[in-house]
Amino acid sequence: MKIEGRNSVSEAINAGTTIDRLVVSKELKDAGANRIIAAAKSRGIKIQFMEPAALDRESAGGRHQGFIADITDFKYCSVDDILEYARGKGEPPFLVILDGVEDPHNLGSVLRVTECGGVHGVIIPERRSVNVNETVIRVSAGAAAYMRVARVTNINDTVRYLKERNVFVFAADAAGESVYKANLKGALAIVIGGEASGVKKLTRELCDGVVSLPMFGQVNSLNASVACGAVIYEAVRQRTE
Repeated sequence: MKIEGRNSVSEAINAGTTIDRLVVSKELKDAGANRIIAAAKSRGIKIQFMEPAALDRESAGGRHQGFIADITDFKYCSVDDILEYARGKGEPPFLVILDGVEDPHNLGSVLRVTECGGVHGVIIPERRSVNVNETVIRVSAGAAAYMRVARVTNINDTVRYLKERNVFVFAADAAGESVYKANLKGALAIVIGGEASGVKKLTRELCDGVVSLPMFGQVNSLNASVACGAVIYEAVRQRTE
């Protein structure tokens, strides 16, 4: 799998991601580029310096910024790995479950905001969902290198599993109580629905509660990643008071 762009490549290097080959534009001379190159050399990564036109041909999206890396496929974890990570930090679990998000830009943005908000891990379904691909990694601006992502066969079974482990599960949906009145402290998982249908009916019913964001305009829904960010940071506010 290829990743491209300064942030994505730099964070992959810093996070210890296995990089089989790093292609760098010969024209890069600035300090930021030199820092990335030095970090790659310190890890023994094979670097090839090429003309910008060669990177343009190899780039999938034309946004390489002079850096393209061949990496191993994204490594998913298990739900238990996420819970153990939270335990190791001495923190109550804080998870996000994506119920059918299919847009890679949305998933990339979710990974970025969850990493910034201190979420311990993101859970996605194996089917009817975008995987962590090159676009997701690029849009995440490096966050994909640090965020734990679990793929599960069944979201509803995962909700049940978390509830059995005393994790309180909220669904984010228009028909719920205001997120500003809900208690988002403690062991918590937030379910964010897909772009088209939102949180599925059975999943919503399995959750311990439903929270919503106030809407004052003519449009009655938010982009999945925007809604996720708003709910996460209300949880952050409550958890850091």
